[in-house]
Amino acid sequence: MSREAPAQHPMAFFDFDGTLTQGDTLMPFLRFVVGTPAYYAKLALLSPVLGAYLAGLLRNDVAKPMVLKRYLAGYAMAELQALGQRFSNEVLPDMLREHGMAKLRWHQAQGHECVLVSASLDVYLNAWARQAGFSRVVCSSLAADAAGRATGKLAGRNCHGAEKVRRIAPLIAATAPPTTYAYGDTRGDIPMLQHVDTGLMLRQGPRWQRIPHTTP
Repeated sequence: MSREAPAQHPMAFFDFDGTLTQGDTLMPFLRFVVGTPAYYAKLALLSPVLGAYLAGLLRNDVAKPMVLKRYLAGYAMAELQALGQRFSNEVLPDMLREHGMAKLRWHQAQGHECVLVSASLDVYLNAWARQAGFSRVVCSSLAADAAGRATGKLAGRNCHGAEKVRRIAPLIAATAPPTTYAYGDTRGDIPMLQHVDTGLMLRQGPRWQRIPHTTP
């Protein structure tokens, strides 16, 4: 495998939900896809799963495929991508968090490479990230069957917690940026924030708290 050319500029990694937005975007996307009546009907059926997840009895990587299968299984991937483009145009602009977006704009103004790293889905993140000026997207991806329809499962692992580090570590090693930054807002982002030179956690206020770098 050939090594990428060393990066000449710093690299900044951004979590999406809660960091660049004012909250979760997956559930609003699912509502956008299926419509409000069907959304709440399916949500009622999923209440035991969501309750167990919120109570800490069910891991994120177990609960999420159950939710995705209920809402998205059977949809053509091309249709989901088209809906993702519309969602990124019509809904996401009103969900953006100014403090996170200000950090993104600052890095872009400095000429830094900006990478979106999220557990949310590629079917809408790819479209939004292109518009927002990200050079790369590292995220969770929907799996499709041979007919090109969503199975409700993920293709690969959920890009959450330590999985974020597993994804970005080879990129950092291959490009060797002079310095690295990362931004997040939850405990699930801490591994990524600890992996870079400067990791910042968005707290109430709002304010940014520096998370100390941890040497592997």
